[in-house]
Amino acid sequence: MNETIEVLMNHRSIRKYSSKEVSDDQLEQIIAAGQMASSSSNVQAYSVIAIRDADMKCELAALAGHQAYIEQCPVFLVWCADLYRLQQAGKPYMEEQESYIDSVENFIVATVDTALAAQNSAVAAESLGLGIVYIGGVRNEIERISALLELPERVYPVFGMCVGYPDQQPDVRPRLPLKGVLHHGKYDASGIAGQVQIYDEAYRTYMSERTGGGQPPAGWSAFMAKRLAEPVRLHMKDYLERRGLLKR
Repeated sequence: MNETIEVLMNHRSIRKYSSKEVSDDQLEQIIAAGQMASSSSNVQAYSVIAIRDADMKCELAALAGHQAYIEQCPVFLVWCADLYRLQQAGKPYMEEQESYIDSVENFIVATVDTALAAQNSAVAAESLGLGIVYIGGVRNEIERISALLELPERVYPVFGMCVGYPDQQPDVRPRLPLKGVLHHGKYDASGIAGQVQIYDEAYRTYMSERTGGGQPPAGWSAFMAKRLAEPVRLHMKDYLERRGLLKR
């Protein structure tokens, strides 16, 4: 295992941060590393908003589900899929040509580009001894957050990311068995149930140790069933259409 793989294999979501600041130089290195992620057709359809202001972080924390670590972390990054810049770049050369900026494909490209760049930056941050946690809660009150950040049309916040020096050392959360996600030649559906069962046991053990025992925790599959039964962020489709990111 080389140093890069070791950093990747030791990823943990950090939800408690020390008061030590993240320097501007570190932040620039982290974002520059993100920019080196693969990008479909080199469109680089993302932007990052770095927030250090305490009042702004407090407001974002409230809008993102009252997650206190957004306030506590030294710098909060909002990763945005950005088709506005792409539109502006192409505008002088398109004249009367029809634009497909709001196609499903371009929406997927922008969202994937954002995720790839963010994960590069996450690994870069961890290699510097920093910790991170992704915040999907920025999509809870996405209209209000978009207004707060003054996002133009065709830009939307995909997720946030807390960055800072860890003030906790949580255990590494187990993942699905490799055989449950790696297929050779074709998708093998026959082994999925068995791999989920194996993971359920590992997940129960992890959660039991994390919570200090007591009532046996549910397995991963039970948590996933509960999630699938929840109407989560059903406002997103209408929001994306209104913002010009998807055709109505």
